[in-house]
Amino acid sequence: MTGEIFRDAWGVPHLRAGSAAELARVQGRVTALDRAWQLEVERHRAQGTSASFLGLGALSWDRFARRARLADTARRCFAALERQDPETAQWIRAYVTGVNERLGSTTAPEFARAGLQPGRWEPWTPLAVWLSTHILFAGFPAKLWRDRVAAHLGADAVGLFATDGPGTSGSNGWLVAGERTVTGQAIIAGDPHRFIEDPGVYQQIRLSCPEFDVVGLAVPGIPGIAHFGHTGTVAWAITNAMADYQDLYRERLRRTGAGVEALGPDGVWRRAARHTETIEVAGEEPVEVEVVETDRGPVVIGGPEGLEGGVTEPGAHPVAIALRYPPRVTGDLGFAALLPLLRARRVADVDRAADLWAEPVNVIQAADTEGGTLHRVAGRVPLRAAANGIRTVPAWEPGHAWRGWQESPRGGLTGGVAVMANQRGLAAPLGVEFAPPHRADRISALLAAKDRWSAADMPAIHTDTHLASAAPLLDRLAALDGLSAPAAALRDRLLRWDRRMDADSADAAVFAAVRGAAVRHLAAHPAFAALAAPPAYPEVFLPWLALVPRIGFALEHLLTADELYGIDRPGALRAALEEVAAEPPAGTWGDTHRLAPWRALPPEPPYEEPGLSGDHDCVLCTSPVPGLTDLAARGPAARYVWDLARREDSRWVVPLGACGVPGSPHHRDQLPLWLAGELAPVVTDWDRLHKETDV
Repeated sequence: MTGEIFRDAWGVPHLRAGSAAELARVQGRVTALDRAWQLEVERHRAQGTSASFLGLGALSWDRFARRARLADTARRCFAALERQDPETAQWIRAYVTGVNERLGSTTAPEFARAGLQPGRWEPWTPLAVWLSTHILFAGFPAKLWRDRVAAHLGADAVGLFATDGPGTSGSNGWLVAGERTVTGQAIIAGDPHRFIEDPGVYQQIRLSCPEFDVVGLAVPGIPGIAHFGHTGTVAWAITNAMADYQDLYRERLRRTGAGVEALGPDGVWRRAARHTETIEVAGEEPVEVEVVETDRGPVVIGGPEGLEGGVTEPGAHPVAIALRYPPRVTGDLGFAALLPLLRARRVADVDRAADLWAEPVNVIQAADTEGGTLHRVAGRVPLRAAANGIRTVPAWEPGHAWRGWQESPRGGLTGGVAVMANQRGLAAPLGVEFAPPHRADRISALLAAKDRWSAADMPAIHTDTHLASAAPLLDRLAALDGLSAPAAALRDRLLRWDRRMDADSADAAVFAAVRGAAVRHLAAHPAFAALAAPPAYPEVFLPWLALVPRIGFALEHLLTADELYGIDRPGALRAALEEVAAEPPAGTWGDTHRLAPWRALPPEPPYEEPGLSGDHDCVLCTSPVPGLTDLAARGPAARYVWDLARREDSRWVVPLGACGVPGSPHHRDQLPLWLAGELAPVVTDWDRLHKETDV
């Protein structure tokens, strides 16, 4: 026997093997055991074949995955890895071997419901899953939105909507140096904010072999521990840097007898790669997709006949839109960083591994037991014209080519603390839109309120519900006149509110109702009518292009702007307040602000999902979509506290559980902890674990 699987009381797998490669095989096996359905959904999504069993609702994604050439890019990247880093390539192969050993014997019930048989993973599949998971992280569809705003409201309007939009993912993270802790050793804590999925996007795991012994949060389908890990002597964590590293080019294409040509910036028409693929759709006829790739990149919207809906450039030139993204250009997804991270002993080791990181672009924090700390950006961002970052750019005009790569910014600690919460800070030179500063400012203020911190103190920061972004709306409400008696009483109640979005708060429910009504009244104004019309773009991009969510997330900017296109903002807010006063919420914030996890198939029987505290701009970032829904599809996909004094004093939790199999005792057993803001212990003593099997 060359590997062992142990479990702790929460079902978290602790794996031990004689070598890194054998350990990867065991990790693949246990992931297929615990997450078989999730693995296969992600494999099919990466390949653009998920509609074959999920039906028409998955077609838009599959079409995008095919046209963006995600699987082909993963194949390229793995081939390059085999040439340049054969050890890592072999390690990935070992993981895939483990997945295939166990996947075929799964008992996960979703396979029977979907009529799906588990397939076979290829060595490049983990890279495809990684790329598919992160391809939208940089929010390139926001450039389509900015095009629409500039076209209908003018270029100056783009900044009004510049905020952390509905399709992005972020995180909180903070590093407290030893000088500010009770033990004299650093603490790293935080929580990644993603769509909450069932099974969860993060897998609590321990990987141990003679070379390393690491606990952390793995991404199912990916070997190692990429984002959040603790080796015993060094720990690291990441947040989304909000960097802009993907470009959209408007292409002029034409058909010729030999295929398709694209007009380049030198005025020359050049042959574009072209072929067709067929997407199988459950319950429907197969769909044929034309895949075209220019010198800029794969065409993801439109084709030689123009955009969907017949949209053309001024001058009646049909255009398509091509996506340029770094791994497609370089053949590198950054997987060469994964083994060095596992082998890291000091901050300098993490720093060197981060130099190999490619995608997505992250802010990384690390600390070690010798007092070393690290706060830097990791990933690949192209050097190019500023216009590329704002909107789509014309492929046929010079000046928009990539010219190399940006240097990765580095930062230090202030007062023994570094905070990363997607704000405009360390990564500012690399991005366009960032999260509002509220989460970062609140975390900094909480940390400043106390001289010395312990690992046990950190959940109080994780779960803070103060909503600083409520201020502009409340200030506007305070200035209103001409209110009815019920509306005035409701306004006065809100002005007395403590601004905490607690699940049991009736006042928070009233605030959310007024905010939602305000968003809808503003969105209904004729000034925004052109932006309300459905755009002629594929469905997969529509979350970035919907007016009501854009108004909701930009409400703070829209209320504080000097002028807003002649809109009577006091009138809109007065109408919103009167609307809610006439029919106020009957319960508390948690009655409507409920968890809404993404599942490939609806559960049978359905779950009664719990009410939540928090809001989009709270440290406890559970995101509704103001004006559209109070349900929270996004939130903390895990919470962690890495203690450098004693690893066994570290803590973690995930929203549901360690196992992805419905009916398992560990499918949803961490949900009560997650809701209460509590954390489970990270067990490191092998004698306290239950041995499940040898493999």
